[in-house]
Amino acid sequence: MLPRRLVHTLASPSLPAHAHRFSTSSMRYAHRAIVFSHPGEPADVLSALTYPSLPPPPPRALTIRFRLSPVNPSDVNVVEGVYPNKPAPTTSLGPGQQLQEPVYVPGNEGLAEVVSVGDGVDGLAEGDWVVMAKQQAGTWSSARTVGVEDVIRLPKDEVSEVNAATISVNPPTAYNMLRDFVDLTEGDWVIQNGANSAVGQAVIQIAARRGLKTLNFVRDRPDLDALKKELTEIGATGVHTYDELNDKSLVKQLKLLMADRPPRLLLNCVSGPTTLALARLLGPGAHVVSYGAMSKQPLMLPTGALIWKGLKAEGYFMSQWYKDHGREARESLFKELIALKLKEPAHEMVVIPGTMSDEEAGERVREVMRRIAEGRYGRKVLLRVEDPVQ
Repeated sequence: MLPRRLVHTLASPSLPAHAHRFSTSSMRYAHRAIVFSHPGEPADVLSALTYPSLPPPPPRALTIRFRLSPVNPSDVNVVEGVYPNKPAPTTSLGPGQQLQEPVYVPGNEGLAEVVSVGDGVDGLAEGDWVVMAKQQAGTWSSARTVGVEDVIRLPKDEVSEVNAATISVNPPTAYNMLRDFVDLTEGDWVIQNGANSAVGQAVIQIAARRGLKTLNFVRDRPDLDALKKELTEIGATGVHTYDELNDKSLVKQLKLLMADRPPRLLLNCVSGPTTLALARLLGPGAHVVSYGAMSKQPLMLPTGALIWKGLKAEGYFMSQWYKDHGREARESLFKELIALKLKEPAHEMVVIPGTMSDEEAGERVREVMRRIAEGRYGRKVLLRVEDPVQ
């Protein structure tokens, strides 16, 4: 297995710039954001853009510095233009800046530190850790000014930097899917595909805390034994590959193993033929809950199970949950997740150094996106965009 935590700070060769023209003056360009002006493949359309120093925050606002910002599959979809939510376009990221065309700053989640507090802000101080309460807040940047209502404070003495940065999307998705669809009790079985994903790892850990058993499926790979060991160590009951579903004797063994508590919940982020095979392991009245489609294929289910076994297919969208629930519910959810002390997801930090030019920083990010698209990252990628060095 590769090291669980790697940090990249090396500059990449400079390629033709993805430049954005803006008005010039004596203003100091103190911050940087990753941006795109039109949707497309992230490895083609993303670039880096410096912007002027932010002024002191107005009343009931904060200036924050981002410490870590995850790259989630949904962020990639936003840049591609195929995600239902997207950031608002802007022609200026700082005072006095006027871009010739609007840009979007991607990034839906991230951990930031408060560096300045405006008048009328209670309960927050310089040095506090905060995460975004606002969707599509543009976290792939070094610093932003935000309203006090757009952030939620986290107790930095109770949660690691990585778990804080990733608390808004993957762990709550796992937690809510295990809670909201089936009334599960200790000893019940849960089946999932994509078990090595960040959501999958969270499902395993949360289920184990509740005394639930998990049957987990992953793609075959050269380091399969190491991956099985890793998932078992965090609480997986069983780990198998999708190819093993073609082994009728194994499928029979799995059904016998779960015969006393036929599974009633299948968590799906893959879809396609493998979900069809997994659904055949479910008991009566089961739910297939889909929160992704990594195979880019339609959801396939056995018609007989829908007719005679009462199989139900449902979707889950964390952003919709946030829209349907108030701030108090979100804060309560975060407290519950922090109390679980989940193991950090396997991750790789990618630093965009302040010593890089915009051209070099943009190429660095595009290279990261190329590697993600090629499946060369087996870990969660966390960006740290540094302020440019003048």
